[in-house]
Amino acid sequence: MSIYNDDVFQMACDQFKVIADYLEIPNNDRDRLMYPKRAVAVTLPIHMDDGTVQTFQGYRVQHHLTLGPTKGGTRFAPSLSMGETAALAMWMSWKCALANLPYGGAKGGIACDPTKLSTKELEAVSRRYMQEMIPFVGPHTDIMGPDMGTNEQVMSWFMDTYSVYQGYCVNEIVTGKPVSIGGTEGRREATGRGVVYLIERAMDMLKLDPAKCTAIVQGFGNVGSVAALSLAYKTGVKVVGISDATVALYNPNGIDVAKAEQHVMKKGNLRAFTEADRVDPNEMLTMPCDVLVPSAVDRVIHAGNAAKLKCRILAEGANGPTTPEADLILNERWDDVFVIPDILCNAGGVIVSYFEWVQGLQAFMWSETEVTDKLFRILEHSFTQVIKRAKAHKVSHRTSAMAIGVERVMKAKHARGLFP
Repeated sequence: MSIYNDDVFQMACDQFKVIADYLEIPNNDRDRLMYPKRAVAVTLPIHMDDGTVQTFQGYRVQHHLTLGPTKGGTRFAPSLSMGETAALAMWMSWKCALANLPYGGAKGGIACDPTKLSTKELEAVSRRYMQEMIPFVGPHTDIMGPDMGTNEQVMSWFMDTYSVYQGYCVNEIVTGKPVSIGGTEGRREATGRGVVYLIERAMDMLKLDPAKCTAIVQGFGNVGSVAALSLAYKTGVKVVGISDATVALYNPNGIDVAKAEQHVMKKGNLRAFTEADRVDPNEMLTMPCDVLVPSAVDRVIHAGNAAKLKCRILAEGANGPTTPEADLILNERWDDVFVIPDILCNAGGVIVSYFEWVQGLQAFMWSETEVTDKLFRILEHSFTQVIKRAKAHKVSHRTSAMAIGVERVMKAKHARGLFP
């Protein structure tokens, strides 16, 4: 399967193989569960502002359609590859199944740096991407959403392009769009809120007093900033470390997260924020804290630093932040580090995206209070199941969470059979 040659996809496969061995899945079923159903690559030629034509590579991977349409974000990042896209789609499958959503996993995006494109160029590449995807997506086939490098505006362009092609408004083709055109209240904050809800549940289990706890949040995008704000001002945790792609900041007396957010809104990043000390981004992950929230990129917790973590709770806001090698180390530290695995911890985004899709199909909108209440109910159910299975089978939280997801997909495939 050379088109998926990528370290991130190999990592996702290695994680699946651990679960397949644990569940004793027959060899005949393993590849069918692991490899994507469909992968699409497109070339996107765009008129640039300087009069030149530049081509970009776009991808979309649909992991399985056994339980319903696929669902997944759209990432604009310079290093995006087919393999990384496939890995993210696979993780999304287990995430949706764990939350018991009627979705398979998908992921897509464009290999580009959105920060180096003008608004006009960004709109052009976004619309061209959706135009190329029209034969492969739809409200009952594959629903797009935002991810790293995309936002409500990009989703608006996606929706408009698809709707113009269809000849009528199809707002349920994407989630994460503005409320003014059918988006749902609370979608932007959903992932970060979900992360903090599960941190609070873990604290309750461990009998930790939030007012006496500290947190370090790696990543200050949509997930990290909301999580940091909620930890500081809702839960009462002292946030001592934050970072983004430009800088890592640490202040043992606590960081004014609201002021940091205002700075980012004005300047675009944390680089010039002066109310904390600059530290090495890698070293920040191993600084003492009660809660560590990696919410940026994959593979930041690895064999080289897993034994050095000084946190009590590891809440994985990002997708795939912990490598399989690091998992082996953390499995030995189960009584020392409470891991909230990514497919549980950051599921809030796809859960509320599901709500948005349902509201679009029914043309019946919910309040933010209703959305948040339903989100927490699903997260509570998933959290309880993961903890219960981990204790009963004496396995890690990641093994428990992934096993629940993989089992549900496997049972659905067996029920439907193999055609022809």
